[in-house]
Amino acid sequence: MLYRTPELTAMDRSVLEEVAAMRHELRDVVQRSPMKWTADLRRSLTASAIAASNTIEGYRVDPVDVADLLDGEREAVDASERNKKETLAYQQTMTYIQSLWDVEDFEYSKGLLNALHWMLQGHHHPHYPAGRWRKKPIFITTAGDPHATEYEGPGEEDVPHLMEELVFWLNQGDLEADPLVRAAMAHLNLVKIHPWTDGNGRMSRSLQTLLIARAGVVAPEFSSIEEWLGLPGNTWEYYNVLREVGGPVYSPDRETLPWIRFNLRAYHEQSQRVRHRVQRSTDCWIALTEHADRFNLAERQITALHDVAISGRVRRSRYEKAEALSNQQAVRDIRALTRAGLLTPVGNTKARYYVAGPHFPAGVLDVAHRRHTIADPYKSARA
Repeated sequence: MLYRTPELTAMDRSVLEEVAAMRHELRDVVQRSPMKWTADLRRSLTASAIAASNTIEGYRVDPVDVADLLDGEREAVDASERNKKETLAYQQTMTYIQSLWDVEDFEYSKGLLNALHWMLQGHHHPHYPAGRWRKKPIFITTAGDPHATEYEGPGEEDVPHLMEELVFWLNQGDLEADPLVRAAMAHLNLVKIHPWTDGNGRMSRSLQTLLIARAGVVAPEFSSIEEWLGLPGNTWEYYNVLREVGGPVYSPDRETLPWIRFNLRAYHEQSQRVRHRVQRSTDCWIALTEHADRFNLAERQITALHDVAISGRVRRSRYEKAEALSNQQAVRDIRALTRAGLLTPVGNTKARYYVAGPHFPAGVLDVAHRRHTIADPYKSARA
C-alpha cells in the first residue's frame, strides 16, 4: 500500500492555478529570449538544483563551482574530491532525467529507477550497493543522536512489491490529478519506501523533477524545486513535514495533505524566484547590448559579460565553449575585455577566472543585484 493522494481544497487549487500561470509565462518568455543567455540561465538553474540537493545531504559545493564542474573544469574547482564526485554523479543523473522529458514511448520501470540510482551512487559501490534494492532494515536517526530512531522504513522483504506498486502507480495511478501533485506524491512514496541503502533523498527529489519535466509545461531546467528545498529554512521544514506526514514507521494510511501543501508552496515560491531571475537576466542582456558600441564589443563578448553580471565570474574555457570559439580567439577576446577594464583576472593558470573590472557598467550590475520579495501563496490567500 502506498501513501494516498489527498483531496485538495479550493485554496490549494487556487495556488496550483497561480503556479500554472507563472510556468506558462516563463515558457513564453524563454521561447522569445536570446538563445545565448537562455542557455546560460538553464546551466545556472541546473547547477543550483544540483548544489542544493547535494547540500541537503551534506555535500557542499557552491553553485558557481558546480557550474564550472558541469563545464569540465574539475581541476580548477576548489572542492574536495568527494564533493566533486557527488556533484558529477548527480549531474549525470540530472542530465539523463532532463533528456527524458519528451521521449514518446517513455514508461517508468524498476529497471529505470535502479539505473538512475546507479548513476547517482555507482561510485560508492560495493561499500554502499548501488542499483539494487537494500537487503537490510533502514533506520533514519535524529540529527546529533545516532541512537534515536526518527523513522523506520518498511522491511527489506517488502521493498520489491512496494516498488512494483509504485512503478504501476507512476504509469497509471491518479492520472486525473495535477502533474505537480503526482510528482510530490512520487517523492513522498519513494523516500518513505527507502528502497536503497543510500541516496534515497536525492533519488526521490530526482524522481519528482522527472515527473514535473514529463508534464511538459516548461523546460526541465526550470521545473525543479531542489534549489528551493536547499535553502536552510526550507530544508528544516522539508524534514519536519516528512516526519509529520510519514510517521515514525511506514504508515501509508496517514494524511498527506500537509506534504502536498508544502510542495505547492515550494512550486509557487520557486516559480517566483525563477521569474525574477529570468527578468534580471533579460534586463542585463539588454543593458549590455546598449553598451556594445561604447566599448566596441563584438556580440559574442556580451556572453562573457553577461555571465559575470549574473554569476559573478566567467572562465576563459567557459566562454570558449559557450561561443564555440578556438582557444586563440577566446584568449584574444578575454584579453581585450581585460584591457578595456571590463574584466579583472583572479588567480593563476588553470584556476584563473574573471570578475567585473573597474569599467564594467555599474548600471548592469545594479540590475543583476536587484532585490525582490517572495510571497508565501497560502499567507497571501488568507490575507
